[in-house]
Amino acid sequence: MSEAQRPRSVRIRPARTSDVRAIRALVEPLARERVLVSKDAVAYYEGLQQFLVAEADGGVLAGCGALHVLWDDLAEVRTLAVAPTFLGQGVGGALLESLVTAASELGVRRLFCLTFETDFFARHGFHPIDGAPVTPEVYAELLRSYDEGVAEFLELDRVKPNTLGNTRMLREL
Repeated sequence: MSEAQRPRSVRIRPARTSDVRAIRALVEPLARERVLVSKDAVAYYEGLQQFLVAEADGGVLAGCGALHVLWDDLAEVRTLAVAPTFLGQGVGGALLESLVTAASELGVRRLFCLTFETDFFARHGFHPIDGAPVTPEVYAELLRSYDEGVAEFLELDRVKPNTLGNTRMLREL
């Protein structure tokens, strides 16, 4: 998304440690509604380099989103959230397109997401899929991951009680 298309009062930037409390405050109501997965503070700090934030005038956190690489050609968009006062202003789209750009720069060719917001992601080139979009060999390698998001991606039984019932979507870059 070009600078001209972004909301004027919002700047997309890499997250900083000082953003973690605001990210958690933004995500927590959505986690209570079972729209996003709740995480402990340590998980945000450990994955901080995966996050981009949308910062509004005055340093207010307008939104956040993360890019988690799963394999050489596949990454997942995670924890994409927009503060209620910024909904409908293009913040989510600006964050998502910034994550797409970051994925492309890393060499990722496919982006995956688990979402209830199917219309939003469809407008950004994602389409619904069934199952995990990887070969059996890659699936076997991903089974070695300790990441709960990867377990959900693989639809492992150990995470099924915790799954949110959302739609699996993919975008080719």
